[in-house]
This record gives sequence, structure tokens and C-alpha cells, in this order.
Amino acid sequence: MAEAGPAAPLLIACALGIEQLALRTGRGRAVDAPERVTVLRTGMGPKAAETAVARALGPDGGAPDTAVIAAGFCAGLAPGMHPGDLVVAEETRAAGDPVPCTGAELLAEALARAVPGRTVHTGPLTGSDHVVRGHERAELRATGAIAVDMESAATLRTALRSGPRPVAAVRVVVDAPEHELVRIGTFRGGISAFRVLRAVLPAFYEWHRSLLLPRR
Repeated sequence: MAEAGPAAPLLIACALGIEQLALRTGRGRAVDAPERVTVLRTGMGPKAAETAVARALGPDGGAPDTAVIAAGFCAGLAPGMHPGDLVVAEETRAAGDPVPCTGAELLAEALARAVPGRTVHTGPLTGSDHVVRGHERAELRATGAIAVDMESAATLRTALRSGPRPVAAVRVVVDAPEHELVRIGTFRGGISAFRVLRAVLPAFYEWHRSLLLPRR
């Protein structure tokens, strides 16, 4: 039997400094972590995400089998969602074809264990190039999407453009139809979402360990 090679790297991409802070200082940072894990701050918006991820996975960046998770905050679209709920994308949507995510069910189960008491939603995660408010939220919900953010779709599409690899997107609801916020971190919903994001790393590592990663 051939010996297993070294574990593939894990790249966790987020847009904002507050998201990066949560992920870098969160529970489980050094527990069962992959040998090579990077929390990349891409900047806000799909263009910034595309540029940063392409650079990180380019010829001078990550290994060809790097697994990629898009993480951070999102706006919930479904009635009954609350700040601090988790969203695991089954696929991400933006211009072009949807991008299927790897191991969404496994990741949702791992998150339920890592953050007990928090609701975990699974379904399509749609993209936008701006913050979604009011009637736009209802229009996106009508497409079947359960949440929206600005970077996940661009992150995963760019990651796959660099070569086949496992990809996933996990977002924490920071506002929802009945709980719209003006600024992240100003209200209770933002604080709740930050605390949840700090707790997700063990689930990310479990997902990463469970993958049958391609070897080259």
C-alpha cells in the first residue's frame, strides 16, 4: 500500500479585516490544524477576491492541490434567519454557471458540532457586487438562493480556474430580512456573527481532513 503524501494546504479566503481577525484568533486555531493553512484577506468585492485568490494560487503562490474555503459574513435571504446563523453553500452563483461545492453536507454536520445551538442552513449562495437591501433581498430569494455575499462566488470560480481542487463556502449571517444592519460590528447581530465565525475552524479542519484530495 502506498503511503499517503503530506496533507494538501488549506486556504481560507475572507474579505474584511474583522473576518480575518475572527478566523486567525478563533477557537481551534492550533488544534488539528493542517500543516499549511492560510487565512487570506482579499479585500471587499468580487474583483478584489478574484485578484487576491488568483495571486495566492498562481505559479508563485499555493500548491496545485490547495483546498479553498470562502468564509466570512453574509446577508440572509430567507424569512426566519437570525444573525449568527450559519450558511453552508451547496453551490455559489454569480454571472456564468453555478459552482458546485465539495462536501457541503459533511461541512454542515461538522459546523453543527463545532457551534452547537446555532442553526446551519444549506442551499445556494448567490453573489452581488454591492450590499443588498430591501426589495433586492426578496428578488434574490425568489431565485432560490438562501443568502448573498460579494466574494464567495468569485473566490471559488477563481480557485477552480487555477486547477481542480475541493472548494466550499461558509458564511455567518450578520443581517437578515427582519434584522437589517447599517454597519457590521455596531449592533448585537454583528457581535454575534463575529463570535460564531471565531468558532468555525474545527469544522473547517474536519472537512479538510475528510477530503480525498487529488495528488499530482
